[in-house]
Order: sequence, then C-alpha cells, then structure tokens
Amino acid sequence: MADVHPSLLLRKIIHIDMDAFYAAVEMRDNPALRGKALIVGGSPTGRGVVATASYEARKFGIRSAMPCYQAIRLCPQAVFVKPRFEAYKEASFKIREIFHRYTDLVEPLSLDEAYLDVTGNQLGIYASEIAKRIRREVFNELQLTCSAGVAPNKLVAKIASDACKPNGCKVVTPAQVFAFMQDLSLRHINGVGPATEKRLATRGLERCRDVTALSLEQMDAAFGRLGRWLWWRAQGIDERGVETTRERKSIGSERTFGQDTLDQNILCTHIDELAARVGAYMQKRSLTARTITLKVRYHDFKRITRSQTLDTATADAAVVAQIARSLLLRTDAGKRRIRLVGVALSALAPGE
Repeated sequence: MADVHPSLLLRKIIHIDMDAFYAAVEMRDNPALRGKALIVGGSPTGRGVVATASYEARKFGIRSAMPCYQAIRLCPQAVFVKPRFEAYKEASFKIREIFHRYTDLVEPLSLDEAYLDVTGNQLGIYASEIAKRIRREVFNELQLTCSAGVAPNKLVAKIASDACKPNGCKVVTPAQVFAFMQDLSLRHINGVGPATEKRLATRGLERCRDVTALSLEQMDAAFGRLGRWLWWRAQGIDERGVETTRERKSIGSERTFGQDTLDQNILCTHIDELAARVGAYMQKRSLTARTITLKVRYHDFKRITRSQTLDTATADAAVVAQIARSLLLRTDAGKRRIRLVGVALSALAPGE
C-alpha cells in the first residue's frame, strides 16, 4: 500500500443513487406502467420538460430536462405522467431511514441520491457489505432498486455508482483508484463542464490519463488553480468529507410560459409574482440576501442570467421585484421571445 495516497486510506464512502427514481415509484404504484417507456414530467403537447424517464424510454435518447415535445418525437409510444412529489418525498424519507441504520453521516444530494460515510459504522462491518444490505433492504421494503458505489472518497464513489447502473454495486479499493480513473473521460469529474472540457481538449487533454501524464507543475503553468485541482482529481484524490448539514446557497423560483412572449408587461407581472414568492420564503425563515439574479431563457433555449449585489441585505419582495425588473432591461426582452423567467436570491444571511 506504499504507493497509495494517504487520503485514500482515511474513509469508506458509499454513494447511493436510486434508479430512475420518479419513474420507478410510478411503476411500483401502478403496475400497468411497468415495462413501458415512461416519462415523468409535463404534457407532450405543452411546454414542460422531462423530470425523469424509465430505462425503456432512455433507450430512445430521452433524458432529464429534455422538452417533452421533443421526447414524444423520439418515442411516440411513450407514456407521460405528472410528477407526484409527495409520493417521492415519502419514499425518500423511508430510504434515508434505512441509511441511518448503518451511519448517521449521511449527506443527501437530492431525493434520490446521497453519500454515506461508513468508516466507523455502527455495526463494524465492511463498506461493501453495508452497500449490499442497503440495496437489499430498499428493494424488500420499498420495491425500488438503487445502485451503489463504494470507494475511499466521494469523487470515486459517485463515478462507481454511475458505472454500475441500473441496480448494481461497484467497489473500488484504495489500491484500485488510480487505475480506475485513468481511462475515464474528464467529464466524469464533477466540476468539469462542457466549456472546461472544450478548453482542455484544445490542449489534448480528454481523459484522466492525459492529465496524470503531466506533472503538477505543468498543469499549474497551463491552467493555474484549475490545473492543480484537476491533476489531483484525475488521480482519484478527493479529500472532501461527507457533510451532514448543507448550508443553502440560494433561494429561487421560476416560471415557464405557455407561449413565448415579447410582452414586457407580462414578463414584469410574472417577475413580481416570483419576487413575492421568494420574499415570503425568505421572511418565513428569517433570511436576507444581498445578491438578486434574474434568469431568462429565450425561445431558442439559450439561457442567460443578470445579477446585482446590494450594499444592504434584504428580504423585501418589493425591493427584489424592483431590482429584477431593472435587470430585465439588461436582456433582449421585447426583442427576442422569452419562454421562461426566474428570480433567485443568494449571498444569504440570517435576518433580524
């Protein structure tokens, strides 16, 4: 184990990811939907998007966040159902109860995904055995399947769970981490998006092995802080711990229109409604915010944001609406048709 980075010996992390969670709950509760190309989301004739799709639907190229009208073109026989978030929340709560049978170090990422630190688990058993038991108990008690990645850190555990979906379990030991990472595309590393991927590709860096073939000094000289961060991630090194409490970074609300609009009066009316909604949320929780962001999506799906940071934090809906309206003037509203607007508050702090 002399060649293993010391951080890989510190923790035993499991990443649990439910398989097509919303669709799986719908098929469990309505057996007539089983085996069908099922899409949970908006109407195929409306402006909604796909929340999730069954694996039968994914074979046709359907993915989350795809417009529903596009999904029906790819799979005309698809069955559409509206989301039932209360049912998903109930199932998620029961799944987390199962997690806590083994450890209290649980970091939920969403209703269907979580990290577990089982280094010092209550039963004193191997992480791989815990993953096996959790998957079995989730299925026996909730009739749902999940995939599990077991590894020394969060980065590798998540990649491992993705690699064995659906309904699988993959274990990557400390000694296997480096080799496991090398053939992976850099996009597998959380934080490497399309723009960064393109930038790296211009330098001939497409896979982890392309990065680890260079020295830390070379990556630093070429990309600065990004290069140093990526050099460690490409080796599978990630020292982040599981966070049992996650501080919320922003509060937001958005509205997709039934028809694209050029009418700025309509846009301002909806901005006022969104500002009132987020303002009420903030005041109920005694929070204030310094940064106000307006989100706009044009008819061609291009998305832009405009932000303003205030000298004094606020939770006043009228102030939020006024700033968001002024930010609308910095967009192409009135010139380009708009399909969605959103208002978000960030730089949050406790209010009086």
